[in-house]
Amino acid sequence: MDDPVVGPWIVLVVSDRREAGALERARARGVPAVWVDPGAHPDRASFDRAVLAELRAHDVGVVAMAGFMRILGPELVRAYEGRILNLHPALLPAFPGAHGVRDALAWGVKVTGVTVHLVDEELDHGPIVAQEAVPVLPDDDPASLEERIHEAEHRMYPKALRALVEGRLRIEGRVVRVLDEPARTGTRT
Repeated sequence: MDDPVVGPWIVLVVSDRREAGALERARARGVPAVWVDPGAHPDRASFDRAVLAELRAHDVGVVAMAGFMRILGPELVRAYEGRILNLHPALLPAFPGAHGVRDALAWGVKVTGVTVHLVDEELDHGPIVAQEAVPVLPDDDPASLEERIHEAEHRMYPKALRALVEGRLRIEGRVVRVLDEPARTGTRT
């Protein structure tokens, strides 16, 4: 939301957590912010349909996930196929799942990082748009490593999102190419 190019494109923030800071940040900027209560839905498919209804009601063309810790089901993924970006705190395919930072430290890796990828129907599996390495320092703990990972995320994610919205991503199997020239689409995020 803070990126000067991406920020104005954001037309809706959806969270699965009532107290998510992103909801308040959105409201403070005049962006509609919606909490979809997972507990109000009997299963993942029902929850996904509620999220999908919100996205459609706000004419969202691209979905940018950050801190949304639920696996999206097939109906929602198919509705936005090739138009959902996710941010993951590891160099995928290493350390998928909810604990990328903790897992990297537990494995004793010397380098971890950040991955921006397109979402498909598998967990942290879609084609990779961008990655940035982040060194793991000898005295790192989860908080210190996560801080540096967040710095990389803030550099990378807006660029990847701009490329997607501007129509500059070309997907060939699992390979994503980012073109230099934008084909402006005006897609709402």
